[in-house]
Amino acid sequence: MADGRALSGIKELDNILNGGLIRKKSYLLKGGPGTGKSTLGTLFLAEGASQKESTMLITLGEPEADIRANAASQGIDLADTIILDMSPGSQEYTSEVNYSVFSPVEVEAQPMISKISEQIEKHTPDRVVLDSLTMLKYLYENPFQYKNMALSFIRHICSTGATLVMISELHPGTDEEAEFWVDGVLEVKTGTDWRRIRVHKFRGSGFQGGDHAIKISGSGISVYPRLQPNIYDRTFSSEPLSSGISELDKMLHGGIEKGTISMLTGATGVGKTNLGIQFIKEASLRGERSVIYTFEESAEVIAKRSRLIGVPVDDMIEQGKLRIKSIEPFSFSPDEFSMMVRKDIEENGTEIVMLDSVGGYSLTVRQEDALARLHSLCTYMGNVGVTCFLISETSNITGDFITTNLHASYLADNIIFLRYLEMKGELKKSIGILKKRMSDFEQTIREFKITSDGIKLGDPMKNLQGILSGVPTFVKEDQ
Repeated sequence: MADGRALSGIKELDNILNGGLIRKKSYLLKGGPGTGKSTLGTLFLAEGASQKESTMLITLGEPEADIRANAASQGIDLADTIILDMSPGSQEYTSEVNYSVFSPVEVEAQPMISKISEQIEKHTPDRVVLDSLTMLKYLYENPFQYKNMALSFIRHICSTGATLVMISELHPGTDEEAEFWVDGVLEVKTGTDWRRIRVHKFRGSGFQGGDHAIKISGSGISVYPRLQPNIYDRTFSSEPLSSGISELDKMLHGGIEKGTISMLTGATGVGKTNLGIQFIKEASLRGERSVIYTFEESAEVIAKRSRLIGVPVDDMIEQGKLRIKSIEPFSFSPDEFSMMVRKDIEENGTEIVMLDSVGGYSLTVRQEDALARLHSLCTYMGNVGVTCFLISETSNITGDFITTNLHASYLADNIIFLRYLEMKGELKKSIGILKKRMSDFEQTIREFKITSDGIKLGDPMKNLQGILSGVPTFVKEDQ
């Protein structure tokens, strides 16, 4: 047994609860249909049984056979859990009942409570789940009687040394008062895109607030705690990392500092991803591992494009210095994606992460606060010394200069822009530095070329003006 804590069966949920439920306390687990309440309850019991604790499930709705079958289909072992079946259709309800003389309380509720109390005293379980409190409420016409019964029921079970979890259906006005009777309240709910869990109340302990993503699959429930970047920290040296291109390093006064966030911004096809891969190529030569998360192009397309400009992408992947991960559209919540990135960093020693692109991330996670979530992820990476490249696509080819379409430039320590130029009827590309927090930088603009031998930069374009407009004009040397 964990000291003073009853583990839930889901490690990440226990982390949200600062170690699990406090023993000998009562909890309300509420939510609408299909949110996973009953599965969370059975996982809680199965975890207790695995720790050699005595567990009991009191069911007022679903028959025992169905509960065991559903649990088994999800790989949840309830073989050692006592199931007290008080559901309609069980032995308690086999006789026809006439309520013309006696109230439901006298006919059903009182014998039911007596039966439950008898079984609790007989088996003295360490963990009890009641599914559900809502079904019990329907037996009481008088709210005062229901409240007295519920409070007595909760106190009696906890006084025997059990940790009690009561499941409640979430309907307007249903069991809202019960939140005041228990020591903790957890709510599971479905949003427009993702299931979520939130802790509303947890007496005697701190907890991680906010909504946390849940995913239900055939193997059970996964919980993804919302990333708290400021609890992570790592000592690292912030020396500049070379791009491998002498002209670009000169523009950056040595390179990009380790642990910083760099935004590579520009119109479609201008070379943003290729520029990011150039930094990753140089990192692999230093023995560093990088990961590219691509939200728009496939991993195969990015690998093929890298080969065309002389990047030994296959060798980098084979040596474990690079992983290209395609992220399917609409498939991840921001919490799940953040956990994926964090696990890769902490388990595989990843030192450089590239997100391609900011717009693709926002579309994939489908979250109103996507930019705030991206901010948390970037802050985490900076705190642990991981260098991050954000690819940001602007909508205009030429014309007014735009840094990013999503107002995400504040995230970046460094901003490198790529720009199309129209010169004498020919389309060319340029590169410049817009922002660099850790050092000064060269404030000139150079020509940018992508060749079969890699990326090439020209001399500063000092004889041109109006480059940022996309339509530059020549100026005389003495102007």
